[in-house]
Amino acid sequence: MCGIAGIINFDFPEDVENLLGKMLGVIRHRGPDSFGIYKNRSGGLASARLSIIDLTTGDQPIHNEDESIWVVLNGEIFNFPELRQNLEAKGHRFTTQTDTEVLVHLYEDHGSEFLGLLNGQFAFAIWDQRRETLLLGRDRVGIHPLFYYENKGRLVFGSEIKAIFMDEKIPRHLDFQTISDIFTAWSPLGGGTAFKDLKQLLPGHYVVFSRKGIAIRRYWGLTFDDSDSYKRPLSYWTEELEHLLYEATRIRLRADVPVGTYLSGGLDSTYITSIVKNKFNNRLHSFSVSFTDGRFDEAPFQAKAVDAIKSDHRSVRCTEKDIGEIFKDIIWHTETPVLRTAPAPLFQLSRLVRESGYKVVLTGEGADEFFAGYDIFKEDRVRRFWARNPDSKIRPGLIARLYPDIFTQGNGKAGKFLIGFFRKGLNKVDSPYYSHILRWENTSHLKAFFSDDLLDITEKGFECFLNRFTSTLPKDFMSWDPLSRAQYTEASIFLPSYLLSSQGDRMTMGNSVEGRFPYLDHRVIEFACRVPPRYRMKGLTEKYILKETAKKLIPLELVDRHKHPYRAPMSKCFFGESAPDYVQDLLSDGAITKCGYFEPKRVSLLLAKCDRQKGNILSERENMAVVGILSTQLLDHLFIKNFHPQPVRKLENVRIFIQKNLMT
Repeated sequence: MCGIAGIINFDFPEDVENLLGKMLGVIRHRGPDSFGIYKNRSGGLASARLSIIDLTTGDQPIHNEDESIWVVLNGEIFNFPELRQNLEAKGHRFTTQTDTEVLVHLYEDHGSEFLGLLNGQFAFAIWDQRRETLLLGRDRVGIHPLFYYENKGRLVFGSEIKAIFMDEKIPRHLDFQTISDIFTAWSPLGGGTAFKDLKQLLPGHYVVFSRKGIAIRRYWGLTFDDSDSYKRPLSYWTEELEHLLYEATRIRLRADVPVGTYLSGGLDSTYITSIVKNKFNNRLHSFSVSFTDGRFDEAPFQAKAVDAIKSDHRSVRCTEKDIGEIFKDIIWHTETPVLRTAPAPLFQLSRLVRESGYKVVLTGEGADEFFAGYDIFKEDRVRRFWARNPDSKIRPGLIARLYPDIFTQGNGKAGKFLIGFFRKGLNKVDSPYYSHILRWENTSHLKAFFSDDLLDITEKGFECFLNRFTSTLPKDFMSWDPLSRAQYTEASIFLPSYLLSSQGDRMTMGNSVEGRFPYLDHRVIEFACRVPPRYRMKGLTEKYILKETAKKLIPLELVDRHKHPYRAPMSKCFFGESAPDYVQDLLSDGAITKCGYFEPKRVSLLLAKCDRQKGNILSERENMAVVGILSTQLLDHLFIKNFHPQPVRKLENVRIFIQKNLMT
């Protein structure tokens, strides 16, 4: 894992060494172990390295035999030993033992087509000096970020946006369309970011930048195939999944430093931790986060998992005060508004990992998306069943099975409200966004807090969002099973730009820790997309095939426990006796008016309610509004009005490589 950056300017060559040094300085948290810069007549590449594989000779940038091709890599190529063996058999000579070096030799043999050969999580940049071409690539599902700004023959890229903003020539403005998207689906649609004219390279895509301009191409896409749904028994699928997860875990343990695991107490992380402990590592360290607020705490289940697995376990306990105090830092790392505080405890968790002497952890992310673990998939199934007989008095009762706690509140009023909520648009089962439209529409009500100016700019509104989403769908999307459609929607929007970014990469790398994800091995994903829908979710039993597979290794009590979605306290973190000072400063009428993103009177009424109740507001929408407004104000404060990341710590022992002349 590393932080990478670079500048290529074909029209006006520039000396980039000083600027590249500043870019590395501001993202040194991603790679504090070593620093390297490569310069050529058109620009250069830079790397801040977190050394995990080949601690002695693996520093970047790395070149091929004649130094005509250079690479910087953020992430890991897990199948590099096998790739290296094949390359050496073809005559390629290696000078390091690191996974990064296989990229330059693969590029020599295959050009951009080598991306399909990689099993890993990565964002990289390859400079081909002979062809004067820059190749940027990102892994299939978007585990690691890569951003770029292109203008008039000049391209600046980096692992984080703050690195790009170290170039003072690049303007800094929030992108209102992206803000609107986030206040609808938690994430932008497409390659936009929270900042105008700054793009993110989409998962499964690569960029070719040359004197001819910029070209963006896709090399991998998520697709579902239900063609053999009824041809094989359950035992076939569980045996194959067991083998694939073993292999995915095995290669993700490749490291020259100790590897730990996250252990939440849920099925996904418990199974991965059990595989590591039972198959590979008898002295495993596991890590978890717990909460002082019992509504969010999973500590009892974590204790049962630890007792069953026998790992050396450490946990950090998170309070509302903790979240409020570090939330400003959270937005500095996420570089985007968020609608929940859930990233903050994960930041504390990665800090515990680092303080415990670990750089790498395996986690359970991805299982919910690809093995149908979220409530939204159950909601879709219940509503489709209900829609077959919309006048039924019995079928709406299935909602109570999903949310029994809500149905016991307020003498049944909450349950009646919930049934009314899920009844909306009930018969529109042929809609491509049937599974998500209720959630999106509900979240989009947060835009009631937008200022008139922001509403005017995004006036095309919700229908435009739906049309933009539909335009991105695969041609055969509507031929898939409804469950597959819902999973695709979740995995293509929520997974890369929120779960793997704001809750993932940014929170681990903020403390120089690399997260690895066995469930996101592309072989596991492609397998999951072939599993019959009835085995992904049986009735209303989520992750049915994963549960059946995990029963061989972990206690039934943990396999069959009711799913507890990961969440964290929200409004209470910012109001009451322990409220941080910056909250009042950024949410005052003056600050809201000056920024111009939100309507001061509406915000003032919301804040007054929070003050009266000391943050104890029950409405999920109000909680998300508080977090969304505050995080947007923080984003403006940190990156628009006060972008002064100085003093950037001076980099120690930076290795500088200057391109030698090549014979053409």
